[in-house]
Amino acid sequence: MKNVFRFLVFGGLALAAGAVAAESKQSKSPAKKVWNFDNLDGWKLYSQDSNPNQQCSIEKGCLKIFTRAGSDDRKKASTVEQVYTTGRYKWRTYVPKMGVGDQASVGSWIYCDDQHEIDFEVGYGKKEVRDKLGAKPGDLVAYMTTQAHPFSSVPVLVKPGWHTFEIDLSNKDGKYHVQWLIDGKVRHSLTQTFGPEFAFHIYCSVENLKFLGDRPASQDNYGLFDKVEYTYHD
Repeated sequence: MKNVFRFLVFGGLALAAGAVAAESKQSKSPAKKVWNFDNLDGWKLYSQDSNPNQQCSIEKGCLKIFTRAGSDDRKKASTVEQVYTTGRYKWRTYVPKMGVGDQASVGSWIYCDDQHEIDFEVGYGKKEVRDKLGAKPGDLVAYMTTQAHPFSSVPVLVKPGWHTFEIDLSNKDGKYHVQWLIDGKVRHSLTQTFGPEFAFHIYCSVENLKFLGDRPASQDNYGLFDKVEYTYHD
């Protein structure tokens, strides 16, 4: 009888704890967050390279990030909190004209870990990719990528200038269904093999990445981020 009582008590406590944990996890995703970049409150900066300089600043209400010509600079800003799940992620991002063949990327993306990452990466693009897309001088290539589960990377052409990049995550039978939107138009969609059990940081970045071009960057490249928004939905 004691064992039955002990099972009922501790089993009940475990169920209650599980319910609290589930409620806590659900409550972590805010209904809406907007960052206008008058400051960096709620964001952190770091470098994924050998250069200790952050190269990130607030200028005229925008987050500016830049990389140096010929370097391996990878400069990033992310939300402090890793609590974002289903919902609409939106960046208003300025991508400038880049050097021909430059291995440089302006990124608007979300990240849990190296296997659970969903991106927009915009740069000049390799010649073979540009040729396949029919790129004209001045066009840039925007990659819409998931790093794994499954891996997918789809390139489309965009012009330099201001763009609204959006990643929409909906819950499809417990898995994330991803839509990538550029300036309000759906450009790609894919269902992941994982779902809201994985929460994300939100990122802005400028990185000198080899897959975005045919040669080391010939000039300093930069990106401007005017606003980032997150709106929860299930």
